[in-house]
Amino acid sequence: MSPRDESLEIPVEEELIDGTLLTPDPPAAASPGVLFVHGWGSSQEQYLGRARTVASLGCVCLVFDLRGHVRSDRRREVVSREDNLRDCLAAYDRLIEAPGVDPSAVGIVGSSYGGYLAAILTSLRAVRWLGLRAPALYEDDGWSLPKRWLHHDTDLVAFRHRAVPPEENFALRASAAFRGDVLLVESERDNVVPHQVIENYLSACVHARSLTYRVLEGADHGLSEEAWQSAYTELLLSWLNEMTAGLRGPR
Repeated sequence: MSPRDESLEIPVEEELIDGTLLTPDPPAAASPGVLFVHGWGSSQEQYLGRARTVASLGCVCLVFDLRGHVRSDRRREVVSREDNLRDCLAAYDRLIEAPGVDPSAVGIVGSSYGGYLAAILTSLRAVRWLGLRAPALYEDDGWSLPKRWLHHDTDLVAFRHRAVPPEENFALRASAAFRGDVLLVESERDNVVPHQVIENYLSACVHARSLTYRVLEGADHGLSEEAWQSAYTELLLSWLNEMTAGLRGPR
């Protein structure tokens, strides 16, 4: 049976961000929760279809728009990583408040910039599963400056091509401390997030309960072909199905 969709407005500081809560129908007494974090320049639509499928498995899912996108697109030039991490925290807190969500069984899935934020979020909230597709990586400096400025930093490309130890980076440090299950998906022909970034995340996840690493053959960063989108969806759904098996109510 199709899950139920509920449009939400989630307060963050003095602003509102839009989200969609997807609930299994019929609902279970204690369901896993999954939060999806889109990439820079995208929106909740990036994960809405996948979230519906995950909800049909018996999970409560939440997708949302980061500030600087869609409703607040006009703020894209000024929104910072600090702002967007607060968005993620607010969305996580809204998810675990949803009826039927088991707060001890929460996963976060993010792509690119969303993966970077998702990794950091694990150090601030209880997370059991972490799904990362082509997670971005940034230097810690300028954390509160407009995120857009980072795209004009000529050192960013060089930074992403070098080995970075966890102790030198917010996201990698959080990944090193994470004790849950990790899915890490790389695009074979990614010209935005090079293989070295993936290696840095792989090297950081030394304490993960399990680590699943897959490469999407021939795929680019944005998964611009339907076959690559489908391959990623299949990977993600298979992994989440395995991770949440036994924790979901009867379907």
